[in-house]
Order: sequence, then C-alpha cells, then structure tokens
Amino acid sequence: MTRTLTRLPPRRLNHRPAQAQRRRFGWRGRLALDAAAGIFALFAVGAIARQLAPASNTSLTRFDALIVLGTPADADGNPTPSQLARVAEAVHEYQRGVAPRMILTGAAAHNQFVEARVMARVAEAQGIPESAIFVEPQAMDTIQNACYSVRIMKAHDWRSAEVVSNATHLPRAGLIFNRLPIEWRTHAASSLLPEPAAYLGAMATVETLKTVRYLIWSRWAERCEP
Repeated sequence: MTRTLTRLPPRRLNHRPAQAQRRRFGWRGRLALDAAAGIFALFAVGAIARQLAPASNTSLTRFDALIVLGTPADADGNPTPSQLARVAEAVHEYQRGVAPRMILTGAAAHNQFVEARVMARVAEAQGIPESAIFVEPQAMDTIQNACYSVRIMKAHDWRSAEVVSNATHLPRAGLIFNRLPIEWRTHAASSLLPEPAAYLGAMATVETLKTVRYLIWSRWAERCEP
C-alpha cells in the first residue's frame, strides 16, 4: 500500500513587532544622521570661512592706530597670559613705529573687570605714554570691539589700523573688520607660554563654532554702525 504524504503549507512567522521596531529605529536613525550631517556641514562652512578670511584690505605698513582686541582678565583682575601677549605685541609694534597710538578695547564681558583698562595698565607699565593709549570700555564681543574702536578712529579722523589678537581669533576678526570703512590688517600676538596642541585644537574648534554663529546669525542680528 502506498502512503500519500500531505505537504503542509509553510508556517508563517509573525515579523510585525520586529519590523515595527526597525521602522522606529530607522526613523530615529535617519533623524540622527541628518542632524549629524547638518552639524558637520555647518562646521565645515566655518572652517572654510576661517581659511578664506581676509588678513588685510591694504598694502599699508604704517597705520594711524593699533587696535588690541579684548580678552578677559582673571578672577582677581590680573592680566592673563593672553592679555599680556596681545599687549606685548602691540607695544612691540608701537616701538617699531607701526602706529603712534593704540586703542585697547573690551568691557567687563566675563567678570567685573574691564578688559581694556586691565590691558591699558599693562601697556603703561611697558612704557607706552598715557597720551598714546585710548581705552574703549564698552565692547562685549568682537563685533563691538571692531565697531566701537572704529568709532574712536572716526572721531579723530584716523583711517587705518593694525588689529592685534591671538592667531586663532584673527580669522573671525578679519571677517568682521572687512565690513568696516577703514584700511586694516591683522597681526598675531606670539604666545608667552608654550601652548599644548590639545589646547590649540580646542581654541580652533571654539573659534570655528563662533565663526559659524557669526556667519549665520551675529552679522545680521548684531548690527553696529561705527
């Protein structure tokens, strides 16, 4: 006798919960990837802008003024290494005859000590006559550093300036000064202390993020007429 085997239909497995979980993960994953791609693109824009930022708009080698951009004093009101480096470089440029005066700019933006006044004390201690020092004590950021310094220049009919700050700060400063009606160039202050590569990298990252903020927001929102 021949036995007939009955083929049963294949058993269907319920994949719906797993498929739903993959769909939920896929949506969130795509959102995370899109956000990461957007952040990367903005950071890349900032990095490229820093690379392409102008360092001057003139061939002048002598200027009406030196503009020393502000940076915070320490919690006790003493000059920080960054302040000392910027002022020392400006003093050196003054002594070289690059400009006959300096504008020190910066308010109490990060603590109760006015950055410009702290730097002015340093400049006087290094032999700069009081008559050659102009203090701008109201600027809360780099845009205002530039704008308020140019206001002082216009009041005295000065038309050109060398802008002194640390090297990582100057590309963003160049983007800002390039929109102002003066002849200018940037000049980097040499560090007085060794700076580890990790510190320099962190500073460059911070400045890149600030450059992004300037490009997409600050230059439109924070308008300042010198």
